[in-house]
Amino acid sequence: MTYRAPMEDYLFIFENIVSFKSLGDGKFFSEASSDLVYAVLDEASKISNDILAPLQRVGDLNPAYLENGVVRTSPGFGDAYKAIAENGWVGMAASSKYGGLELPQSLMHAVNEMMGGACLSLQLNPVMTQGQIEALENHANEEIKEIYLPKLISGEWSGTMNLTESNAGSDVGALKSTARPNGDGSYSISGQKIYISWADNDFTKNVCHLVLARLPDSPPGTKGISLFLVPKFIPDYSGAPGKANSLKVVSLEHKLGLHGSPTAVMQYDNAYGVMVGDTNQGMAAMFTMMNNARLGVGGQGIAVAEAAYQKAFAFAIERTQGKPLNGGNSIIDHADVRRMLAEMKADVFAARSIGAGCAFAIDMANSSGDKKWIREAAFLTPITKAFGTDVGIHVSQLGIQVHGGMGFIEETGASQFLRDVRVTAIYEGTNGIQAMDLVSRKMIDEGEAAFSKIQEIEDFIMELPSVFNNMATELKTSLRELRSTTEWLLTQPMNDRFSGAVNYLRFFARVLGGYYHLKAANAENDSNFRGKLANVYFTRLLPECQGLSVTIRKGSDDIFSLTNEELQR
Repeated sequence: MTYRAPMEDYLFIFENIVSFKSLGDGKFFSEASSDLVYAVLDEASKISNDILAPLQRVGDLNPAYLENGVVRTSPGFGDAYKAIAENGWVGMAASSKYGGLELPQSLMHAVNEMMGGACLSLQLNPVMTQGQIEALENHANEEIKEIYLPKLISGEWSGTMNLTESNAGSDVGALKSTARPNGDGSYSISGQKIYISWADNDFTKNVCHLVLARLPDSPPGTKGISLFLVPKFIPDYSGAPGKANSLKVVSLEHKLGLHGSPTAVMQYDNAYGVMVGDTNQGMAAMFTMMNNARLGVGGQGIAVAEAAYQKAFAFAIERTQGKPLNGGNSIIDHADVRRMLAEMKADVFAARSIGAGCAFAIDMANSSGDKKWIREAAFLTPITKAFGTDVGIHVSQLGIQVHGGMGFIEETGASQFLRDVRVTAIYEGTNGIQAMDLVSRKMIDEGEAAFSKIQEIEDFIMELPSVFNNMATELKTSLRELRSTTEWLLTQPMNDRFSGAVNYLRFFARVLGGYYHLKAANAENDSNFRGKLANVYFTRLLPECQGLSVTIRKGSDDIFSLTNEELQR
C-alpha cells in the first residue's frame, strides 16, 4: 500500500469549509491566495508520499536506541529530516525576521497532518520544534530570539518540551526541578524529566530544551514555576554550538508504539540555562507551546486515521473471501466491511474539518485580534485534540478489523497505526483533561463561545436548500439538545460537570462534524460524493448524540456511590 497525502480534501476544505481566502483580508496573511495554498500542499504531498512514507515501517522495525549516551535514530530519518528542514517546513509559520515563511497556522496544520500520516515518528520532531519557536517568539527576550530562533527555524537545531517528572504529571505544580541564579543572567538547572519526545538525535547540530523549574524563593504550586531554555551545547560568542552542557539522556523508554521517535528520561545537573519570559510565569509561556502542541496532536490523530483508512481500503479491495450478497469479488462488497470503511471515511472528514476550523480560528485571532475569534480558537482546541485523537484510535482499530486475522499479524503493518496513535489521547494533556478544560476554563465566559458556535450552525441551517431538509432536521434536533445540555451544564457543580465532560466534548464534536458534512454537501457541484458521505455520517454517527445527552445529565452521584472497596470486588 502506498500512502497518498490528502491534498484534494484539504483544497476542498479550504475552499468550502473554512473560507481560507478570507485570511487574505487580515494584516498578516495578505498573500494567502489559492495559488499559494495549492503550491504549498502540492510540495508537502510530494515529500510526504515520496520521502517520509517509505520510512513508516522502517522506524517501527528499527527503533531509535541509546549507544554510549548518544541517541541513534532509525535508518533514513536523518536524510528525511534534512529534506523537511531544507524545504522550510519547520519554520513555515515563523516570523520572517528570523527566517520563517510566516504562513498561516491553517497551512502548517495541513502540512503537518500530511507528514504525520506518512511517518508520525519522524514528524514529531519538527512539530516539537514548531511549538518551541512559537513560545520563544511570544515570550523570549530579543537576545535569546536572535541566538536561537534562526537555528530552530532553519531546522539546524531542534527543540523539545520538558514538563513531566515522576511525581508531577498532569499536576505540573508538584515538580521538583530547580533553577539557581548564577549572577550573570544565566541559571543552573537541576532535576530529572521524563517522557521527553525527541530529547536527542544524531542529525541536528543542537537540541534546545524548554524546561520548567522552580527558583529557590518561588511560591509553591504552578504560581512558582519559571521556564528556561537549556541547550545541549551552549552557544558561543558567535551563536554556534559550543561546549557540551551538563545534561544527558539517561535512558530511552520502551513503548507500545512510535518506536522511531525516541522518548527519553533527561537528567540536568547544574546545566546552563536562560529564562524565557518573566520570573514565576513559566506556565503562561509553556502554555503557548502546549496549545500549539494540542492542535498538532489532534492533527496527528487525524493523520494516522487517514493512513489507517487508506491501508484498510487497499486491503479490502484486493482481499477475496466469501460471496458478497450484492455481487463482487472482494471483501469490500460485504455489507459490514463496506459499513466500516464508510464510517471511517466519514469520521476522518469530520475530524479533519474540525481541526482545520480550529487552525483557521487561530489565524483569524492572530490576524484580527477579535475577541470572538480568540474565544473560538480557545474553545475548539480541546475539541480538536480530544476528538481528533479519539477518531485516530477508533479508525485504526477498525482498520485492524477490516484486515481480519491479518490485522493482528505484524507483517501487514495494520496494527502499527493503533500502536502509534494510542499515546495521542494521553500526551499534551489527556483527553479527559481536555474535556474538563472545555467545561470549566473554556466556559468561564458563561458558555459564550459554545453558544456562538451553536448559533452559527443554526443560521447556516436556515439558509440550506430544501434538498437537505432531512439532514437539516436531524442536525437541528441535535443542536437544540446541545444548547439545552450546555445551559444545564453551566448550572451544575464542577464535579458534575467533570463527570459528563468527555461525553459533552464528544457531543459538541459530533454536532460540528454534522455541520461540516452539510457544508461540504451543499458546496459540492460536480457529483454527489459529499452528499453520500454526509448521509453516512447522519445515519450512522450523528445519532450517537442522543445517548451522549442522556449520560451528560446524570451527574456524578452514581459513580461516587461506588466505594473503593466495591470497585475492587
